[in-house]
Amino acid sequence: MRHPLTTMGTATPQPPRRTPLRSARWILDTALGRPAAGVPVTLDIWSGGTWVPAGGSVTGPDGRSTGLPPLDPDATATVRLVFAVQDYLVASHGQAFFPEITVVFTAAPGEYYHVPLLLAPFGYSTYRGS
Repeated sequence: MRHPLTTMGTATPQPPRRTPLRSARWILDTALGRPAAGVPVTLDIWSGGTWVPAGGSVTGPDGRSTGLPPLDPDATATVRLVFAVQDYLVASHGQAFFPEITVVFTAAPGEYYHVPLLLAPFGYSTYRGS
């Protein structure tokens, strides 16, 4: 029986499998009890001793961040999410104690990552959700 990736005895190159990073799914403003819209979120990956920018997005009206680039599903990655919350906090609360919030974690192959940010003017919390 011929291997499914071969055609006429030669291997067919396959693009690397990528899986979306399921992080920064949403930001909830806990002081107002509503999603935080319009917050820029950037994704960096630790590689070669430095942070390499991988992409970003802006939270929508539901506070969700979509469009983050995929990660290699076969490799462990140290990932940094930077939430640029200053403009949002100033517009919503009149001031910003935290201009940005950085969350760093290790993404293992085949795992699902949901990292919500619970935001308030003078505090925040995050966790690995499901």
